[in-house]
This record gives sequence, structure tokens and C-alpha cells, in this order.
Amino acid sequence: MGGGHWLVLFGLILGAWGLLYAMALPADLRDGAVIYGADFLQSLCIVTPDAAGFGRIILMWALMSAAMMAPTALPAFATYEELSHTGETRFGALVTGYLSVWLGFSVLAAAAQMALFQAGLLTAFGDSRSGGLSAALLALAGLYQFSPAKDACLSKCRRPLAFFMQHWDEGAARNGVRLGLVCLGCCWALMLLAFVGGVMNLAFMGLATVIMVLEKLPQIGAWLTRPLGVVLLAASVWVLFATI
Repeated sequence: MGGGHWLVLFGLILGAWGLLYAMALPADLRDGAVIYGADFLQSLCIVTPDAAGFGRIILMWALMSAAMMAPTALPAFATYEELSHTGETRFGALVTGYLSVWLGFSVLAAAAQMALFQAGLLTAFGDSRSGGLSAALLALAGLYQFSPAKDACLSKCRRPLAFFMQHWDEGAARNGVRLGLVCLGCCWALMLLAFVGGVMNLAFMGLATVIMVLEKLPQIGAWLTRPLGVVLLAASVWVLFATI
């Protein structure tokens, strides 16, 4: 199997980060987006719910999911390719199935953002106006770090060879969807912290991506998951008392 599919995948990831950078431009710099040479890119830079509408908010979350979650699945994708030597595989179908799950998550997250914005709990750029909301999301993410569901999903992400061997006969697309669901089970609560750190905050997205990548590595993740939960719970308490 050639390496062109990896170039496409890395291009997808880098392209998603590039578009997110353009969309995160401050209001007074958005006119500068024309340097990218495409009128549609300038329109993408309007990402506030009131100005962009539901469709562009979904697109923003889809780009976030591709940029942040595809890197966390690279070890699993590489494992799948190694298994290609033992039988026929369809790498593109696997990745498409995986990303389709995160597209579904993007629709739900965009709906949540629109609802919270209309309720006055989020700013136009997706960060929380409410100390109570921030504390609740931090507490939810912290508690989920200790849950059996998180452990079960992480165990599959950390052992992709056993995962694929167990479900090999289901085909590439279904394996991709199954992998996406397992990944979603690992990371949904951490992704929702975007409403605390800011949906278009590139620093938050970068930090969260690094954390989620490390958490899925067998040698490192076992030492990270529960301490991260403690940190998130402590942050929840701090935010709650700081806003009283």
C-alpha cells in the first residue's frame, strides 16, 4: 500500500487547523482573510452564532473535530494499515467511518452552542459567561475521568490491534464507525470543555489535542487519566467559589 493516503490524511489535519486559524481571526483582522485568495474563506471567518447561522457553526465543529481527533487516532490508523499485509483493507473507508461519528457529534455540539448562546450562557465566540456552567462542565469532565465507561473506551483505544482483530470481519467502514464511537466515548467530555476555554481558542484546542493524544498512549495514558480528573475537579471547585 502506497503512502499517498497518509499524505491526504495529514493534509486534511493541517488544512483543518489552517481553516480554524482563519476562522479565529479577530474581527478587526477578518478583512485580511482575502490574502488566502478565496472569497468563501472570508465568509467562513464569521463564526458567531448570530452572524454565521447553524450551518457554519456545524462546519466549525466539524473542522475542530477533524483537527483535534484525527491525530489521536493515528496509532489506530497505523495499526490498521499494518494489518493490511494479512488481508484486503480500505484505509479511506476506515477514516471516513471514523470522521462520520465526529460529524454527528459536531451537529449536536453546534446545537448545544446555539442553545446556550441564545440562553445568554455563552459569548458570541463560544466561551462561557456563567461560572456555574463552567464549573458544571469542568466537574462533568473530571468525574468522567474516573468512570467505567471512560476506562472501557480507553482500553480499546490503547490496544488497537486487539480491537481490529476482534471486529475485522465487519469491514473497514464499520470498523471506522466503531473506532469513532470508542474515541467519542473517550473524549466527548473533554471536547465540551471548549465551552469553558472558548470554542475558537486555538491555544485551548492545541492543549486539549495534546492531552487526548497522550491519554490514548498505553505507556503514558495510564498515568494521566485520573490525575487529570483531579485537576479538572479542583478547577471546578475553584471556578465555582471564584464566581460566588
